[in-house]
Amino acid sequence: MNKDNINEIKLSQVIIKDEFWSDRQRLITDTVIPYQELILDDKIESVEKSHAFANFRIAAGIEDGDFYGMVFQDSDVAKWLEAVAYSLSIKPDRDLEYRADEIIAIIAKAQQEDGYLNTYFTIKEPDKRWTNLHACHELYCAGHMMEAAVAYYKATAKEQLLNVMERMSDHIEKHFVTEQREGIPGHQEIEIGLMKMYHATGKEKFFNLAKHFIDERGQKPDYFIREDQNRGWHHDIMDPRNTNYNQSYAPVREQKTAEGHSVRAVYMYTAMADIASVNGDKELYNACKAIWNNIVTKRMYITGGIGSNAEGEAFTLDYDLPNDSIYGETCASIGLIFFAKKMLDIYPSNQYADIMELALYNGVLSGMQLDGKRFFYVNPLEVNPDISGKLFGYKHVLPERPDWYQCACCPPNVARLLTSLGQYIWSEGLDTIYS
Repeated sequence: MNKDNINEIKLSQVIIKDEFWSDRQRLITDTVIPYQELILDDKIESVEKSHAFANFRIAAGIEDGDFYGMVFQDSDVAKWLEAVAYSLSIKPDRDLEYRADEIIAIIAKAQQEDGYLNTYFTIKEPDKRWTNLHACHELYCAGHMMEAAVAYYKATAKEQLLNVMERMSDHIEKHFVTEQREGIPGHQEIEIGLMKMYHATGKEKFFNLAKHFIDERGQKPDYFIREDQNRGWHHDIMDPRNTNYNQSYAPVREQKTAEGHSVRAVYMYTAMADIASVNGDKELYNACKAIWNNIVTKRMYITGGIGSNAEGEAFTLDYDLPNDSIYGETCASIGLIFFAKKMLDIYPSNQYADIMELALYNGVLSGMQLDGKRFFYVNPLEVNPDISGKLFGYKHVLPERPDWYQCACCPPNVARLLTSLGQYIWSEGLDTIYS
């Protein structure tokens, strides 16, 4: 492992003048972010209803109503705020910052007295908190909001959201560590958020909590099965007996191949690499290297797309890479870039930089139309308009980009990646610049 500590590049240090990428960043700052803001606030009637901002207003007691959307609807707001933060770093905008501050104030008001923050459970089922980690994504939403908090703090020096998410982290630590309640994230992401909180503040408690969730995964592969049996209520999309789906089939240091839901997987691998870079955990790093090699040599498309099966949005077997029924979720290629960057920070090598570039140009950019207003969730390599989107096995393969989704994880993910592009262009070691 390379111990030449890599310093994170501030976005304000990078000015992208390349015509290709400057045009795309300008599209995000000038069009995509304002457009997504209107969608999240339900001000564009022609697209799928979001209600994401309204959920926070209702949870905060500002307006009456019921929760609407996916159980992880909060994460759309978090990713949008993160994109806003990066946008403010490369293009200051007082009006946008003011509107973001207003949203953050509402989020703070929606936080419960004990630090808990999640609009679905606050509005809909307050007595069911932490009882369905498999499907209800409380920790996932918290992780994305932590990422937003760190990005906004770095861009504006404003600490309100950072403080909110520190309180949420303390609540989570109390529940899962201090009180020793059993549980791991059903969808990995909080591990990334906690590591960003650690890097931004230097507080070991964030690192320790991230490591706790990584270390616990796979120690009790039957956890989600028992959770399902014990809670007496159901909100499941996937069978909890499929332990590959959320990479809980074995302890992470024993995992050698990319398995299960592709976004869950690469988000977890990103955090694993980050943790290994901090504490020098060679066993964890070796697992990352083995998994990386499995992905890029046997389970990745020529475009940098990953996740070949619509069933579980998942990795399957080596070389099972069909073109016409590919899943290749935009978020998965984005997550692969995150993983590649963390591996690159540990050991500067073109093998990581090349895959990062491959996925960026192909697996990610294909997820957004050139006007920034239509998006692919699935990125097919082969489309037959008479079959795609219609027949069984191909309903996920759409011949045209929709304007929005009920599950809209990908559009704001593209926005936050492209606005933060400066962080991926070069790295700075103790006495070396890597480009």
